Amino acid sequence: MMRIYKTDVETGKLNSLEKLEENAWIHMINPNEEEIKEITSKTGIDKSLFVKLLDEEELSRIEVEGDDTLIVVDIPALVDSSHKNKYRTLPLGIIHTTNYIVTVMLKENKLFDDFETGHVKDFCTEKKTRFTIQLFLRISQGYLRALNEMNKDIQREERILAQATKNQELLEMLNIEKSLVYFMGALKYNKNTLDKLAKGTILPFYEEDLELLEDAMIECNQAIEMANIYKEIMASTTETYASVISNNLNGLMKFLSGITIVFSIPTMIASFMGMNVPLGIFSTNPFAFWILIVISITVALLIAYWLKKKNML
Repeated sequence: MMRIYKTDVETGKLNSLEKLEENAWIHMINPNEEEIKEITSKTGIDKSLFVKLLDEEELSRIEVEGDDTLIVVDIPALVDSSHKNKYRTLPLGIIHTTNYIVTVMLKENKLFDDFETGHVKDFCTEKKTRFTIQLFLRISQGYLRALNEMNKDIQREERILAQATKNQELLEMLNIEKSLVYFMGALKYNKNTLDKLAKGTILPFYEEDLELLEDAMIECNQAIEMANIYKEIMASTTETYASVISNNLNGLMKFLSGITIVFSIPTMIASFMGMNVPLGIFSTNPFAFWILIVISITVALLIAYWLKKKNML
């Protein structure tokens, strides 16, 4: 899918275009071969750049090829809307050419909603460097929102784990921890890319963009700190509750072992009495069966009492 936009310099309004114009923004979502061929022929962008951006494992970096500059940045994305704990990161490609700016991504993302609806302050497709910084700022804010959602999930799972002994709750915590690992790696690479841009040797910076750049760097650093904190909380929480579940299981096994010992006593007595040997008075006593029952129950109760005192029942 491909959409083309251009800002009207006089009114500041973002207009959707049917045909490509100079200083336009080309937004591509999982582009097919035909769309890639059309854009490469009209803009002169190397096709290999698009091939790289369609790889989910592509890492954040900057690549310069002739007059074109490729900036890859990782953005947060839900793996499945039905599992809100499961996040991962996907690459977003920002290609700067002399006359155009192109964004390429694998899946639709809410990150661009405000840009496409014209709700981003001072957004202009002609100001490509500012657009890129604004994207970095929105991406970092997106990570912060996702991390806040994860924190709510962590707190909810902690309340559930406090009363649970099943593996499902631990698996949910592991899903969150896995998402945090993705986020931490992506944010560190994004920070490195942002630091390179801040040097001003790759893209031209204007004085009015410096404050926006500083905001983007602050948000990125804050997201990294939050991810680190939540990962440490997750690790300690998961380890603690895994130990609790293990202790509960050990207690259950100890209880079952005690029950087995108690119930083995009547079985042993019955086995002795069932041997094909003379049993003395038990052979002729009409109450022998009931006497054995009483003896078995008495011995079992005594052993159960002893095990209870030893905290084994």
